[in-house]
Amino acid sequence: MATLLLLRHGRTTANADGGLAGRQPVELDDTGRAQATAVGERLRAVPLAAVVTSPLIRCRQTLELALPQAAPVVEDGLIECDYGSWEGQPLKKLAKEPLWPVVQQHPSAAVFPGGEAMAAMAARAVAAVRTWDARVTAEHGPEAVWLACSHGDVIKAIVADALGVHLDAFQRIVADPASVTAIRFTPLRPFLVRLNDTGGDLAALVPPPAKRRRRANRVADSDAAVGGGAGASR
Repeated sequence: MATLLLLRHGRTTANADGGLAGRQPVELDDTGRAQATAVGERLRAVPLAAVVTSPLIRCRQTLELALPQAAPVVEDGLIECDYGSWEGQPLKKLAKEPLWPVVQQHPSAAVFPGGEAMAAMAARAVAAVRTWDARVTAEHGPEAVWLACSHGDVIKAIVADALGVHLDAFQRIVADPASVTAIRFTPLRPFLVRLNDTGGDLAALVPPPAKRRRRANRVADSDAAVGGGAGASR
């Protein structure tokens, strides 16, 4: 299957101020714009078969700076969680709400007042990337690499699914602004190839030619892999 790069948007004015942006049209600040430009330099060596994005302006601004030659396709399934009446409020204030510990410790049960359930957010985000991954693989082959620009909680939910862990564990995952996370779906199981990468060599994520990949994946794609999995010596 193709390789998915999950890019979180750069830092926003809300991130800097400690607020919960949600679906509000907050934009990148100076740091966020610099982050977007820097990740674009790292992505230059990666041939992208497709670029999709959350419809929110902070994601579109990130891609305009990082990948100015791309023509991103808007994917509504990648939009930020609808935090309802929590949107726009300081996190310090929200931390005093009775729902806050539920969001942190039992997010699968969290439903934001006037907004979305976190479980619903996770389900539609996972469905979106899996649908896109199958489409990219069918159109461009299993060596293709594609990119989706989205939001912290959305990316964390997708990573939790790839790891096969319950949504209640997703707060243990970190996705910093302008970070890149790589997931490779296979017929048997997904592989988390890179997590929260803010400075690594992204060219290394491009899969090798088909013949070499088939030899390498004889162990990696097997449910019977032992001794550490795909990278273990035999």
